[in-house]
Amino acid sequence: MERNALRARNGIKLVAGVDRPGVGLTPKDVVWERGRTQLWHYRSDKVRYSPPLLIVFSLISRSYILDLTPGNSFIEQLLDAGFDVYMVDWGEPDERDAQNRLEDYVDDYIPAAIERVREISGADEVNLFGYCFGGDLSLLYAAHHPDAPVRSLSVLATPVDFTKMGPMSDVFRSGGMEVDDVVDEDGNVPPRVVVQGFRTLTPTSEVTRYVTLWERLWNDEYVSAYQAMTGWSDDHIPFPGAAARETVQMLVRDNGMITDRLTVGGDRVHLSDIRLPFLTVRADRDHIVPPDATAPLIDLVGSEDKHELRLSAGHMGLVVGRTAAKTTVPEIIGFLRKRSDESAPGRAAGQEG
Repeated sequence: MERNALRARNGIKLVAGVDRPGVGLTPKDVVWERGRTQLWHYRSDKVRYSPPLLIVFSLISRSYILDLTPGNSFIEQLLDAGFDVYMVDWGEPDERDAQNRLEDYVDDYIPAAIERVREISGADEVNLFGYCFGGDLSLLYAAHHPDAPVRSLSVLATPVDFTKMGPMSDVFRSGGMEVDDVVDEDGNVPPRVVVQGFRTLTPTSEVTRYVTLWERLWNDEYVSAYQAMTGWSDDHIPFPGAAARETVQMLVRDNGMITDRLTVGGDRVHLSDIRLPFLTVRADRDHIVPPDATAPLIDLVGSEDKHELRLSAGHMGLVVGRTAAKTTVPEIIGFLRKRSDESAPGRAAGQEG
């Protein structure tokens, strides 16, 4: 009876939209902007590792999944471990971004962000970390700029074999659909198309998640986490039209990362030219970026110092929840510590006292 009463209370709150958990709350400063893109610097008094860590987020989803809620935050764990953390957040693209190509992000935004991080921190280089499609951008950057001021490269849930991405890529690869069939009046692929594309990967998930919710609706902690995570999974941003067209042609139809048919800024680039210390993290139960789509990556990069972390987790479980807290993040932290210099804890460079 008590649990049923709690279910009723929490159910009413869910429908009414009250008591939603705050997301992306870790204190940060905007230290660089270009168009809709911002570079965030997270505040910390615990920095003891250098060089700084720069996170490149995905182009099609909201970055707060890495800073979901207090106590359930990848960013928090990195800060607590002593890293000086920055993140490139792409904002919400509009009609002004419709002509952005992949090379604009790879050869312009990422290098500019790295230079700003170096300017603020005084460091000569950065550790680079790419999340999901942000990992693809980071791979293209590292391949096109082999002499970049980067000490190591880590990517998480990053697809390289786009023939294994399921219905979402199949419809563009062999289903006769063109990007221009789905762009909106702004010239971008709207969020609803991206959300529906992900839903086709697990068509029964809408039903099963509600069944699980009902079973645990009495649990306040579970309901709060459910609201935050399902809110993120339904909360995407427009995909700039030109970048989407290039992605479909080069990465989906040509399967360029596997077939070695990559071009950035008119230059042929090769993942085998990446020689940085390298870590790839993938999940065996990832329905957004299936394991077969990420599996070839470890063999494609040319690094001698390269490592793969394979976990029994889902896409979100890599960065939030118990698996992330106990396994994923500690492993990433361990990799980064071995490729960083340690000093006494102190305030991050560029932050006022």
